[in-house]
Amino acid sequence: MDETARKKLWDEYAAKRSPELREKIIVEYAPLVNIVAGRLGMYLGYNVEYDDLVGYGVFGLIDAIDKFDFAKDVKFETYASLRIRGAILDQIRKMDWIPRTIRQKQKKIDAAIKDVEISKGRAATDTEIAENLGISEDEYADWQSQMAVTNVVSLDEFIEQGTEAPIKDTSRSRVEGPEEALEKEELKKMLAESLELLTEKERKVIVLYYYEELTLKEISNVLEVSEPRVSQLHVRALQKMKVKLGKYMGMFTDQT
Repeated sequence: MDETARKKLWDEYAAKRSPELREKIIVEYAPLVNIVAGRLGMYLGYNVEYDDLVGYGVFGLIDAIDKFDFAKDVKFETYASLRIRGAILDQIRKMDWIPRTIRQKQKKIDAAIKDVEISKGRAATDTEIAENLGISEDEYADWQSQMAVTNVVSLDEFIEQGTEAPIKDTSRSRVEGPEEALEKEELKKMLAESLELLTEKERKVIVLYYYEELTLKEISNVLEVSEPRVSQLHVRALQKMKVKLGKYMGMFTDQT
């Protein structure tokens, strides 16, 4: 359906609010649920089935359709993406499926990476992180596998954003202010610096996933490694990047 047809559908729904028109809108925007679920699936790992994420997200899409304000200068896709993501994360939070031991290990890994980088003045290697943690490299690899499965790196940031995250004006005609321009320049600089912290494969995963928008399976084919290994590299990359990026880490959770 093109934009003209979509606008006509929305106009009809705004006037009638009939169940039939509502169903048509749900079907039209269902692919958006798949996109958001796929993005979150990269973070949440393999303990949560993709189909389950989609199921949770559909409720968010329906909620977005029912509450969307046509008078505001906001694209429905932007608003719906936030609602879909919020619905999925609300359900994940209720499940409370992340074991406390995994959370504790994540904090230890974060602290170890920070300690090594401060002392060495460069990105930490797996060997150095394992030594800092006082465990063997094999055990550290096992920890990383657990992180890849539960993928808790950015879950707290997701939850804190909730379903009422601020929606920015998406009008293309809006003039960018000087503060925003400076912030973008700062982000570019920090992003470039954070990418320098990564290994070649970690950097490739970030670039292929966020910039080339390849799927997990496609990246595994490009790098010739398994999908769980891609997820592991993704987790490790975010661990290294989030210290540098700070508040800008949200850019990796907002892309849909």
